Amino acid sequence: MEIAKSERALPVKKPVAKSSLLSRLWANNALSIALITLFLGCVVLQVYFGHAVYNEQRQEGGRALVSLSGYLMSGHFVEALFENWESEFLQMGAFIVIAVKLRQKGSTESRPFDEPCESDEDPRLHRDDPGAPWPVRRGGWVLRLYEHSLSLAFLALFALSFLFHALGGRIQNNEELVAHGKAPQSLLEFLASSQFWFQSFQNWQSEFLAITSIVVLSIFLRERGSPQSKPVAAAHSETGG
Repeated sequence: MEIAKSERALPVKKPVAKSSLLSRLWANNALSIALITLFLGCVVLQVYFGHAVYNEQRQEGGRALVSLSGYLMSGHFVEALFENWESEFLQMGAFIVIAVKLRQKGSTESRPFDEPCESDEDPRLHRDDPGAPWPVRRGGWVLRLYEHSLSLAFLALFALSFLFHALGGRIQNNEELVAHGKAPQSLLEFLASSQFWFQSFQNWQSEFLAITSIVVLSIFLRERGSPQSKPVAAAHSETGG
């Protein structure tokens, strides 16, 4: 009888609540999800306002209005979208490559001066690590390619965006030329035009200004809790994140 009482007195263990798939997904990928959401929101708004602007321009020129689906296939949209993507991928790819060799004292975006960088370590020493990526375990030319895969990816994205900027820009430019009774241009003619390079450099310069700003401002300014900032109490001369 006493045994039964003692058994009844034992605390009942409640099942441990497991995190839902969505909550785990958010916890592990919150930063990328937030950035992708902002990106998609901006693209939607670009399409909305770009469609309105495009139709206003067509109406002023006495041309027929286009539907939203028609606008998405227009040179106006393709050019505007990819000339911006082009500059972003160029900025990131160039910075990744330049930062391998060049340093900026005091910046969180620079390699340290007086100690080796973790990314310098030879991956071949970790070929047998259980968590090593497949190219590291595979070795050979696959690993050599993988060692520079980040910069190569940005280079490929830049090249693709550059191509679509040129294609979309040519369509838009030819539309304007025909509307004014002028002969359309070939792709090579548009690539050689001042207009194409003006569009490119007006975006490129702003991107290099932005990356220069974070490199220089991170020397003197802080943002508590951000991985892009040094600790608030760190000396200005401290280099690296």
